[in-house]
Amino acid sequence: MTRSTPSIRFVNDLHSKLNCTPVGCISMVRSVADIRSDLAEAKRRGMAVAVAGGRHAMGGQQFVSGGMLLDTREFSRLLGFDAQRGLVTVEAGMQWPELIAHLQRLQPRAAGDVSPAWSIAQKQTGADRFSIGGSLAANVHGRGLTMKPIIADVESFDLITADGEQHHCSRAENPDLFGLAIGGYGLFGIISAVTLRLVPKRKLLRAVELASVEGLCAKFDACIAAGAQYGDFQFAIDPASDDFLSLGVLSCYLPMPDDTPIPADQLALAPADWMALLELAHTNKSEAFRRYADFYLASAGQIYDSDTQQLSFYREDYHLVLDEKLGHVGSEVISELYVPRHCLSEFMRAAAADLRAHDVDVIYGTVRLIRRDDESFLPWAQQDSACVIFNLHVQHSAGGLAAAGEAFRRLIDLAALLGGSYYLTYHRHATARQLRKCHPNFEAFLALKLEHDPEQRFQSDWYRHCKALLAGDGASQTGASQTGASQTAAAMGLGA
Repeated sequence: MTRSTPSIRFVNDLHSKLNCTPVGCISMVRSVADIRSDLAEAKRRGMAVAVAGGRHAMGGQQFVSGGMLLDTREFSRLLGFDAQRGLVTVEAGMQWPELIAHLQRLQPRAAGDVSPAWSIAQKQTGADRFSIGGSLAANVHGRGLTMKPIIADVESFDLITADGEQHHCSRAENPDLFGLAIGGYGLFGIISAVTLRLVPKRKLLRAVELASVEGLCAKFDACIAAGAQYGDFQFAIDPASDDFLSLGVLSCYLPMPDDTPIPADQLALAPADWMALLELAHTNKSEAFRRYADFYLASAGQIYDSDTQQLSFYREDYHLVLDEKLGHVGSEVISELYVPRHCLSEFMRAAAADLRAHDVDVIYGTVRLIRRDDESFLPWAQQDSACVIFNLHVQHSAGGLAAAGEAFRRLIDLAALLGGSYYLTYHRHATARQLRKCHPNFEAFLALKLEHDPEQRFQSDWYRHCKALLAGDGASQTGASQTGASQTAAAMGLGA
């Protein structure tokens, strides 16, 4: 297999840097024939297979220790565009900026033509270089105020199973695989091609105000009633302030006439500005929030395209610069909690008290909305909810990882007490009790995985962790992450 590396290689996720994983080999995928060849080789060698694209995922679901890693970053051709129906088909390794650029190229606008073009409905937030196949596997969502996860935007996809067979999956054809593979975290096969449902590209006006988490959902409702399509609430992160997890910047995006021009001189944060905000979020949280709020308030009334306003700056390896200033090796780890909308303020008050009491270092946080997913087999959006995202700073040491695990478990418990849940694969800190309570059909999901993949060809370290956790073998809640941090620190020449 000449496309694969011949010996053990270490790979890691791009954000938390806590998933340093020794893989047996890496194969660059460029075609369906490559995937079939790799699966046959993995079977011959008795290797498990995992697939990765952008490598942003943090919970270990994209890597498998000792296994074969299929890298899809060069598997990214445009396969078709249906301008009548608003459908686009791409190879699964294509990433979101490429897709948006393709759609712009395919729909040139003549002078004076203001008719809507087709573009994406949503993508994940925070970073852009996620593969389309990986986005389906994680069933991502964005800042849509009335949207379900991305499964609602998928017309169909092709899935290559362990036997090398390709299955076309839609709501009418192989509907069981459709619901299992979207939000299936790569455990049912390799997604090779995706057909997405597009929406008319719109001009949007950014509306901004400072708001309190008390009554926030009523404000979201008012934005929706005014026609807002996207929005979020980014809250204050300084535990020494009375505004902690309470005051925030509410930004919503209202539709404008399609001929509304976009001024060339609009305010924008440059990469250096984002890096300055990141540093302040670690060293002077009130100042970070003040600067962020001032910028967004000053940008109120600006005009954006509905697709490119979803793109965002992300500097990979940004924490290497911060580590020198902070004096330790660290990174941020995300958790996303779901609570019924009417419970949001209660959850945020409880979370603020807990995070203060345990001196947890919150770097970033936001609240979004999600509509119930009634199509995937393992839905994380089990009801209409407020989504609360916490980005916590974690020191790469045994003590730092243990404290992070405790913080995430306490947050999960707070959400669960209110009838809420958590996102499965941002980290591996949840207990077996929490996993069963918040995702009651998870064990049925594992049983179906074995039914569709009896040799367990498709695996990941996250999958192995969850199986061991539910088997009750006494595995450490944070052991895998601790090992990853030590390996990462060693690879960087730093002490953990």
